[in-house]
Amino acid sequence: MITSIIINIAELIIGLAGGLAVGGGFVAFITLLGIIPRLVQISKADKFIHAFGTCVLAGSILGTYLSFTDITWNLSTIILLIWGGFHGVFNGMLAAALTEVLNVFPVLTKRIGVQRYLLWLLMAIVFGKIFGSLFQWLIFVK
Repeated sequence: MITSIIINIAELIIGLAGGLAVGGGFVAFITLLGIIPRLVQISKADKFIHAFGTCVLAGSILGTYLSFTDITWNLSTIILLIWGGFHGVFNGMLAAALTEVLNVFPVLTKRIGVQRYLLWLLMAIVFGKIFGSLFQWLIFVK
């Protein structure tokens, strides 16, 4: 009995410490790289900068909550497509802001010598993300 209580307390402490470490890393990633301000700048939505931060925080909390519960939503394919579209837009904008902040694509194309194929590389990434997301949502989630 006492052993299981000690194990539960140890699991609680380890889980809390791991969550704080991951959360701290996420906040550092978003804050230090200036992802949210860059997203606001790209989308030309300066008056909504606080809403962007609030949405990221609320989404993180909701996502964490849903990850640890058995809550499921039985929604139609149309609503799942819209929901997936919102996820895709956010992830795409986040990836675009991150790559722009870090200058990933100019460095990548120079290193592997495909500067003249940059448009094709970007289109392959975009369409791969779209088809991969649609495949996941329509095949696995449905």
